[in-house]
Amino acid sequence: MTQRLHLVFGGELIDPTKNAFKDVDAIDIVGIFPNYEAAYNAWKGAAQRTVDNAHMRYFIAHLHRLRDEEAAASSTEELG
Repeated sequence: MTQRLHLVFGGELIDPTKNAFKDVDAIDIVGIFPNYEAAYNAWKGAAQRTVDNAHMRYFIAHLHRLRDEEAAASSTEELG
C-alpha cells in the first residue's frame, strides 16, 4: 500500500496576502501525518490556536506528491 504522507507547518508571514515567512528559522513544524484527515485535524488545531494573529498561517504539504516512485531518479538522488 502506498503511503500518503502530509506535512503540517506554519509561521508568521511578512504580509498576510502573501506566502512569504517573516522568519524561516521560526517555522513551526507541527508534524508529518499518515493521511490527509490526520493532517487536516492537526492543521485545524494549529490554525485555531493562532487565530488572533492575522499574520500566522498553517499549511498542509502533500509529501507523497513530491516524489513519484515511477519516475527515474535525478543525478543528485543517485549520489545518496
